[in-house]
Amino acid sequence: VQLQASGGGLVQPGGSLRLSCVASGFTWDDYAIAWFRQAPGEEREWVSCIGSSYDRTYYADSVKGRFTGSRDNAKNTAHLVMLDLKSDDTGVYYCAATNNLTPRPCNKEYGMDYWGKGTLVTVSS
Repeated sequence: VQLQASGGGLVQPGGSLRLSCVASGFTWDDYAIAWFRQAPGEEREWVSCIGSSYDRTYYADSVKGRFTGSRDNAKNTAHLVMLDLKSDDTGVYYCAATNNLTPRPCNKEYGMDYWGKGTLVTVSS
């Protein structure tokens, strides 16, 4: 099983980034995909979750209206488009997967079956 997040980098406040999460080794269509982030010195926090069938996408209040999650089931890939980035968005971003067949909360770390290595997003002028 592999999940790999990419697309992070250094961006100025107000800028944008598009993160990608590529997966292999499990049945992608059966899993919801979540994004979490961890700021320096802080606990990891939930950012977004998209269901396995595109029907619902959920966001933390702190990113609602600025971040958009999507997935391409043909490519086993999920994306997180981040607009109007703020310094508080700085952190390592992780994608994770949770199996819809055993429903667990998509906004909690304990609900995840698989985790990918993160990608660093730095928002700074």
